[in-house]
Amino acid sequence: MYKIPLAELKEKIISSGKLSSEELDKKIKEKVNELSGLISEEGAAHIIANELGIVLISTAAAQKLKIKEIYVGMKNVSLVGKVVQKFDPRTFAKGENTGKVCSLVLGDETGTIRVVFWNEQVDQLHEVFQDDIVLVNDAYVRENNGNKEVHLGSRGSIEINPKGETVDVVRKSSKAYERKKIEELHDAEDAAEIVGTIVQVFDPRFFYTCSRCAKRVTESSGSFHCAEHGTVDGQLSYVLNAVLDDGTGMIRGVFWKNQTNHLLGKDDVQVAAYKEELPLFEDVKTDLLGEQFKLLGKVHRNEMFDRLEFNVQIVEKANAQEELARLEQQSP
Repeated sequence: MYKIPLAELKEKIISSGKLSSEELDKKIKEKVNELSGLISEEGAAHIIANELGIVLISTAAAQKLKIKEIYVGMKNVSLVGKVVQKFDPRTFAKGENTGKVCSLVLGDETGTIRVVFWNEQVDQLHEVFQDDIVLVNDAYVRENNGNKEVHLGSRGSIEINPKGETVDVVRKSSKAYERKKIEELHDAEDAAEIVGTIVQVFDPRFFYTCSRCAKRVTESSGSFHCAEHGTVDGQLSYVLNAVLDDGTGMIRGVFWKNQTNHLLGKDDVQVAAYKEELPLFEDVKTDLLGEQFKLLGKVHRNEMFDRLEFNVQIVEKANAQEELARLEQQSP
């Protein structure tokens, strides 16, 4: 089942003309009660759509999707978008070898989305520049910290400025990240960009999530239980905290699984190894101290400790030349 937000599910069902908004809300409640609360409202909406013969997502072969039509869990996805942003490639250790990762933000008239490239695929981006049109073929969609993200699979490919493909207007994401000093950050700020030096690193914390919905699960006698899906396969996940200082203040950055991988330049297997041998992480912590990073994310207040924290969504190594150029532009 694709992960379609409830509001969009309702919109699709109502637009079919088979149910009004009030009728749909009533049927969703009835379906949840009928199944003794074992399904979510999203699951109930899927069942209702199926019973009414409403097609929520077109599965036509080789169909290019608009960005708003892309959902977590999709495979063999094709889309066309204009390059809104291109991130610098990063390298990471993978056993005795190194790997590469790079990403683009593509946009069309329905929204924007991040597209991730790995290893040899990164070389294809040398000739890609801002405002180019890119056709992505045979990709899959994952969730990253609550956001959908397109990944180019092993059979995936891209075409740069393909003939006949245009994107005249890009609907920008509602998130326009604004550069802030740490002292300027405030609670509930959901699109901030900071540059800071790491001054303290904490050990990663490991936990398990549901293989179907990615929510945290409970473990008992080697089995994993999800509140929504019952007994499931547990997937190892983790979170890492680090304190950043930019000269105006300090804030604790919260790095979830993918962001931790980017911060450390390591893959899932390498980070998971620290779960069994945590003392090995001490050298990693030492190496990170004094490193400067550009982070994009949102601010929230940790009520338990009564402090602001920065929930990281995108991690980049700070570019000294870029920061100097920014300072020169700000100089009177």
